[in-house]
Amino acid sequence: MTTFDQLNNELHYRQAQRTLRAVVAQLDLTPRERSGLEADIAGLEIVLDKLDRQILQIAVFGMVGRGKSSLLNALLGEEVFQTGPIHGVTQTADKATWGISKVSLGSVELIDTPGLEEVGGADRAELALQVAEQADLILFVVAGDITRVEFEAIAQLRRAAKPMLLVFNKVDQYNRTDREVIYRKIIDDRLKNLLSPDEVVLAASHPLVPKPILQEDGSYEIELVRDKPQITDLKLKILEILDREGKSILAINSLLYADTVHERIIARKMSIRDYRANRLIWNGVMTQAVGIAVSPITVIDLITTAVVNISVILALSKLYGITMTHQGALNLLKQIALAMGGISATDLLTNLGLGLLKGVAGPGAYMPIALSQATIGGMSTYGIGMITKEYLAHGASWGAKGPKAVISRILNSLDKASIMGKIKEELQQKLDRPFSS
Repeated sequence: MTTFDQLNNELHYRQAQRTLRAVVAQLDLTPRERSGLEADIAGLEIVLDKLDRQILQIAVFGMVGRGKSSLLNALLGEEVFQTGPIHGVTQTADKATWGISKVSLGSVELIDTPGLEEVGGADRAELALQVAEQADLILFVVAGDITRVEFEAIAQLRRAAKPMLLVFNKVDQYNRTDREVIYRKIIDDRLKNLLSPDEVVLAASHPLVPKPILQEDGSYEIELVRDKPQITDLKLKILEILDREGKSILAINSLLYADTVHERIIARKMSIRDYRANRLIWNGVMTQAVGIAVSPITVIDLITTAVVNISVILALSKLYGITMTHQGALNLLKQIALAMGGISATDLLTNLGLGLLKGVAGPGAYMPIALSQATIGGMSTYGIGMITKEYLAHGASWGAKGPKAVISRILNSLDKASIMGKIKEELQQKLDRPFSS
């Protein structure tokens, strides 16, 4: 590996370390939000510890009887993982440290997983996927042509975006011609869109070779006896990957896992804060509507509108943990108003017209005009509040498509008839209350 590659690996590793530490440090969760997320939060801390100690994990997957445990034992050079004739010996994910020194990592762990198609294997398949989520390199072991179940499992694991080697194990059970036919079928037909030929390795973790055995009567009989594992190509391939890009793999996979877990944490946080945000918005709507309804002066209506909208934006920013000044809230309000375009302009003109009418209306006409004007003002605040909530919930960002796309989607989702009806109903109750007391 060149000096440039070493520096690049180290740079990726340090960046991932800083990012993951920041994610863990800035979770900002209330006790209620943490409830139900304990496993995810613990997972983040485990991955950060794994990254800090530079532990790279290699997980082996495959169907029952493909020689997964034997393959790992062959790499370790000792019988660590349980093997045997019983169908599906491995029932849980087991791991062991691989004592190799020719890689620039803290350590390498090998993880054995249950057979993917075991009886009652739904839980074990889920366990395998959980291990794959945290694993840095995947070894998928087959022992012949690939079955449909194996293909689907490989495709699913491939979607985890992890480096993978397909190990064609037990090649000693085939003659050279059959072995070549199966190998070509795997790389040219079965997996041509999932794996490259460079990612397929042949091995024999527990080879059986014919050997003449002397019998008591002095004759010889041919028996199959265990020979040395044929795993040199696999071991060299793994070491090449670890030496060339081990730290980069560790960095990328740690960030991928952190991103997945962080999305779940954010979703949980937002779902809980969404209720409180909606209450804040609704309180702003009613404050806006009542303020406009009881004020006979148009200028005061406009001031009330600006003050309430800015107050809603500031309250929401505090709820979502986004620092925002009054000037920042005003700038965001202007940005939303500009992106809303004709909608806000129409509301403003309508409010002005109704405000002028309200100012000259007699006692009998005042209340209906005030109610209509207040409803329009409340609707405007509701739209601005919902748009602000979306913006803040995504970390004070509009996303790739910009503010207009977000605003359009939210406005289109509003059931204006029901919202306006709700505003009118509650507003009428508030306005009637002083007179009925």
